[in-house]
Amino acid sequence: MNILVTGANGQLGQCLRNAAAHSRDHYIFTDVAELDITDAAAVAAMVKDKDVKIIINCAAYTNVDRAEDDADFAELLNSTAVRNLADAAKAADGTLIHISTDYVFGREPYNVPCREDQKGTPTGVYGLTKLHGEQQIAASGVRALIFRTAWLYSEYGKNFVKTMLTLTATKPELNVVFDQCGTPTYAQDLADAIYAIVEGRSYEGNEGVYHYSNEGVCSWYDFTKAIAEMAGNTACDVQPCHSDEFPSKVVRPSYSVLDKTKYKTTFGAKVPYWTDSLKKCVKNLTDNEA
Repeated sequence: MNILVTGANGQLGQCLRNAAAHSRDHYIFTDVAELDITDAAAVAAMVKDKDVKIIINCAAYTNVDRAEDDADFAELLNSTAVRNLADAAKAADGTLIHISTDYVFGREPYNVPCREDQKGTPTGVYGLTKLHGEQQIAASGVRALIFRTAWLYSEYGKNFVKTMLTLTATKPELNVVFDQCGTPTYAQDLADAIYAIVEGRSYEGNEGVYHYSNEGVCSWYDFTKAIAEMAGNTACDVQPCHSDEFPSKVVRPSYSVLDKTKYKTTFGAKVPYWTDSLKKCVKNLTDNEA
């Protein structure tokens, strides 16, 4: 079976390359140089010419702050392009696997993990355009699985873990917000989960919205403390601070923990605890620097 992966040079795309290295299926990894997903005709032609039966969409506009000033492009990539992929997958009688975000939530004062059937209440353009993408999928009628994830990090590209490794190694003191809580997600764990579903064909008959992040909950402050300690960057004094000490164009969710019960029940899978996965990633990153 031929599987098209978009946004393949990003964190999740790179991790999917690792996961699918020995797959029985044929994965076609593309990024904007190979396929512009905002071009509906190009997407349709690729899916038809390559006889694609599954599309895994890892492409997205993810710069939360910049999206506030670049709303049209964020909408194009996070919503319109998603409809292009959905329409192409439906025309091929295939399945779309799409990655969404915890940022579709946030405006309501949640204090319990968010469920899949909870109403989206995004606090900014990024979350709103990602929610529009989900709505485009639903409107298209394509068979689809949507995975909302959160706080994604990996050994690849720019991400919070890599930034904090550098900062805690070079700065004597660092202030990090403690009033935004969620769950870090190791991109390799999510990639492995998606790969297992595709390889086992368990996506068939299980279409719908799912939540996937690592287990547990922490603030960005707790996350940073763990990163620093695992890397041995103990000379940096990491202190908690409030979000309003870092003025931003967008209000980020104060609590966006995702309830993963549906994923675990449907696919009979366990989800790694966030510190266990973080240890793996930090070790990989620090070993490579040695």
